[in-house]
Amino acid sequence: MRSQHIWTSRDEDGRKREVRVIKFGGNWKFQAKFRDEEKWTYYDVPLLDDLRDLRDIIFRKYQRRRASAEDFAAVDKDAARPDS
Repeated sequence: MRSQHIWTSRDEDGRKREVRVIKFGGNWKFQAKFRDEEKWTYYDVPLLDDLRDLRDIIFRKYQRRRASAEDFAAVDKDAARPDS
């Protein structure tokens, strides 16, 4: 089943950044772009901040029964990785 999560954030310069995460076939696909960019950046290895934001979003959705426990557990494990 397809699952999609979208959010926006701002960097330290105040630039708005949109992040989209799609789960399809058990794989998570991360993409992001700044508002002033035309093309999306696709990540093979997502940024740690994006993983942590996704974890928070899925946790809130899980509490409202809009996300599965398996999705939360998978993202929670990945978000707990040490900083590189």
